[in-house]
Amino acid sequence: MQKGAIRVQTENIFPIIKKFLYSDHEIFIRELVSNAVDASQKLKTLASIGEFKGELGALEITVKLDKENKTLTISDRGIGMTAEEVDKYINQVAFSGAEEFLNKYKGQTDGANIIGHFGLGFYSSFMVSNQVEIFTKSHKDAPAARWECDGSPEYQLEETSKEDRGTDIVLHINEESEEFLDEHRIQSILEKFCKFLPVPVKFGDKQLNNTNPAWTKKPADLTTEDYQNFYKELYPFSEPPLFWIHLNVDYPFNLTGILYFPKINKSFEIQKDKISLYSNQVFVTDEVKDIVPEFLMLLHGVIDSPDIPLNVSRSYLQGDPNVKKISTYITKKVGDKLDEIFRNDRKGFEEKWESIGLFAKYGMMTDDKFREKGNKFLIMEDITEPGKFFTLEEYKQEATALQTNKDNKLVVLYATNAVQQDSYIQAAKGKGYKIVKMDTLVDAAFINNMEPLWDSIQFIRVDADIADNLIDKEEKTESVLTQDQEAKLKELFGQIPQEHVKVELKGLSADSQPVIVTRPEFMRRMKDMAAVGGSGMSWYANMPDEINMTVNANHPIYQQILNESDDDRRQKQVRNLADLALLSQNLLTGADLTAFVNRSVELMGGEKRN
Repeated sequence: MQKGAIRVQTENIFPIIKKFLYSDHEIFIRELVSNAVDASQKLKTLASIGEFKGELGALEITVKLDKENKTLTISDRGIGMTAEEVDKYINQVAFSGAEEFLNKYKGQTDGANIIGHFGLGFYSSFMVSNQVEIFTKSHKDAPAARWECDGSPEYQLEETSKEDRGTDIVLHINEESEEFLDEHRIQSILEKFCKFLPVPVKFGDKQLNNTNPAWTKKPADLTTEDYQNFYKELYPFSEPPLFWIHLNVDYPFNLTGILYFPKINKSFEIQKDKISLYSNQVFVTDEVKDIVPEFLMLLHGVIDSPDIPLNVSRSYLQGDPNVKKISTYITKKVGDKLDEIFRNDRKGFEEKWESIGLFAKYGMMTDDKFREKGNKFLIMEDITEPGKFFTLEEYKQEATALQTNKDNKLVVLYATNAVQQDSYIQAAKGKGYKIVKMDTLVDAAFINNMEPLWDSIQFIRVDADIADNLIDKEEKTESVLTQDQEAKLKELFGQIPQEHVKVELKGLSADSQPVIVTRPEFMRRMKDMAAVGGSGMSWYANMPDEINMTVNANHPIYQQILNESDDDRRQKQVRNLADLALLSQNLLTGADLTAFVNRSVELMGGEKRN
């Protein structure tokens, strides 16, 4: 029997490992099972090149729980180790940098990175164990070996008997970690980290993993059903995806994976953190914001890259040159895919636009190269003719003649609520204008971002002004009222006690509404963005609404009101017309709304006057 001390220069190494890794102590299972996978894969490689001539048999990894003896055992039938190799790989290599380790990481808590940097994966087992045993038999013709350590630098290594090739790691679980003696806890951890490992992993005689997941296969070998079934495997309770992108590149970095576009019915149903990062089929994390561009965090699926180390930390990812390349590549692939679908199946593209549009608009706001592609496949739905879509170029062709303003800019008219803004939509439609739907959470920000980039285009919401003023062409319509009548009408509207309201008389067409209330485009847009959490814009949300009240002097009702002999009744009629216009924009509330209802009842019940 060999006894000795692990080659460390301080006896504090194990307490430090325990302390550093405490916040993520379930990671020990991933590390030990990953080591078992490596041992199995190495044996396959040796067999393929003729260096191992024995029978491979069933290369599988088993995880066994013994509650009575408080042990957890991870076993493989891989390459195994000789006693000399145990001494080399367990006792020496892992702690060759112990002094550097202590100096560099003292006071830090990023345990995952420490493991990866120093090859300490096996030693993560001491986070949960008061004793660890290794029973191992090499694929070579050599006696089996047993190694034992109690979490101090002291170990013992001796010859033992073991029938089968491979390695058993036996963890004697300590009192603080008895959660790892619960079979449901172990199974959930195995399903999290080992779901797609390339070697079968069994727990309780049940294989938990799919060793050949869809992303490891060639796209040409997969059917639509294969992709959809894999999505179900990832997200059992989700609706089928709209479509997917298979990533498969090996230069200048290695990356595989499948990204799915989920169906999104409403903006608030968006779910992030649905992309999982793997390294050689070993689960790493589902926080991929440093690898996947932010706008694509709405996608679901898997990406796998051995060029990103198994134990990642945010600081490492931010400084890694491959991460930026991978992010750029994924963005390009998504842009190419959307462009391809738009060109080859426009009808299908339009049917999926409710979901696709969120990705497309978000991407166009945040990525210049994606925007260049997006300019071609961005589509806008006609609010008056559901199912009819315009590209930006098509909208220009249909609307330029009527919707070009005095600054030679094309005015894109849009609506956010077809029901609430119906009267404005109908008025604009009556002039031959094209109105598109912009009703998602990202549209306010999208419009603000695109206007400076599309310098020949201006967006105006259809209720931002009266229809005659939406396209500023400096054209004027004359009022049919005399100067005295206009003065009297201004006086009547001037008596309305309404803050932040600007009243203006205009000569509009006789069939336009008698009073039209609008909110200036800029301020309303800023308030809308502030309402959905626009950064640094919260003060806009608290500002009072600015209201423009346009009185249509050509509406015949004013001839009737101006001929009214009862001044009090005349004032009430004018006030009601103003309140109706405010009500149409949801700007009449509280006591003002109550007064309007009471006044309306009074006017309807009064004697009809000539």
